[in-house]
Amino acid sequence: MEVDGRRVRAQPKRYFIVNKPRGPLSTVVDHRGRETVLDVLGEKAQRLYPAGRLDADTEGLLLITNDGELTYRATHPRYQVEKVYEAQVRGRPSAAVLRRLEQGIVLEDGFTGPARARLLRAAKDSSLLELTVHAGRKRMVRRMLAAVGHPVLALRRTRIGPLSLGQLRPGEHRALKDEEVAALKAYTMRAAASSEEAT
Repeated sequence: MEVDGRRVRAQPKRYFIVNKPRGPLSTVVDHRGRETVLDVLGEKAQRLYPAGRLDADTEGLLLITNDGELTYRATHPRYQVEKVYEAQVRGRPSAAVLRRLEQGIVLEDGFTGPARARLLRAAKDSSLLELTVHAGRKRMVRRMLAAVGHPVLALRRTRIGPLSLGQLRPGEHRALKDEEVAALKAYTMRAAASSEEAT
């Protein structure tokens, strides 16, 4: 391919997942000099971008790539990509609270859509919930849980579509295998087709 008479080589597509620790920002550059998820990747991160965001206080799975089309499909609500979180919350959510989460919550910026909610573990003062959502609005999971009276104490994303953290510890990353990239692409296309059939 040529641009302005000069030969340009297409940049190879690269795909990483990182287990984002608490602290780094899900952005390419921070003008205040704060650490970003690309700092976690180091030199590998040149010309790579996070596909979606996790707020600074949230840990977990983040896809980082230079594949703009896959980023769009992994983050746009139309493609209905599942995002699974484990949330340590204050108190013990009742069955009625779990049903409310599953029906969807009305927040100040609109309806969240239905979620899947499962109580994984309960103690006297806090509980561990698994919450599966499709939208990715700013701090949405935290706001949903606060709205039902169980504020988040700690939050971690464990899965995006078919991609899961596996054994990655906070701050670790790895390149995706070819079959994982293919599985994510196929998943986003199936999810979009299912969403169109339902409308």
